[in-house]
Amino acid sequence: MKVSRHAKIIELISQYDIETQEELAEYLNNAGFKVTQATVSRDIRDLKLTKVSVNGGKQKYILHRPEEGMSEKYIRVLKDGYVSMDMAQNILVIKTVSGMAMAVAAALDAMKWNEVVGCIAGDDTIMCAIRTSEDTVAVMEKIRKIVSKGI
Repeated sequence: MKVSRHAKIIELISQYDIETQEELAEYLNNAGFKVTQATVSRDIRDLKLTKVSVNGGKQKYILHRPEEGMSEKYIRVLKDGYVSMDMAQNILVIKTVSGMAMAVAAALDAMKWNEVVGCIAGDDTIMCAIRTSEDTVAVMEKIRKIVSKGI
């Protein structure tokens, strides 16, 4: 539950200018996660979220990007949600645990791999547009390494 909640938080703060813990808790509760302010506070600390100024002097939460490009959170989301994958030329189709496709797609997007143009997620399936067929094979190998060993 924590992994999918963390993935939802990443998704929410990328979509909305969320300024307070209470506001984030409200978004999470509306998305079906029953959380308290204390839980949100721990999640913010675990995810290493930070605040930046936006238009009009307001602030919003953002994800502090690690230098190496792949944080342990993204790796854990990918490992926990991944079921299988297959390719159709430059389209990579990834099957996930039911309800985890959005979280896994968000993790893949956050990894910012050059080969990945973008991902579209349903409930348990992700379609990734990859630049070339050769790049698709390379991305599949990266994913295999992550889900088998954790890099």
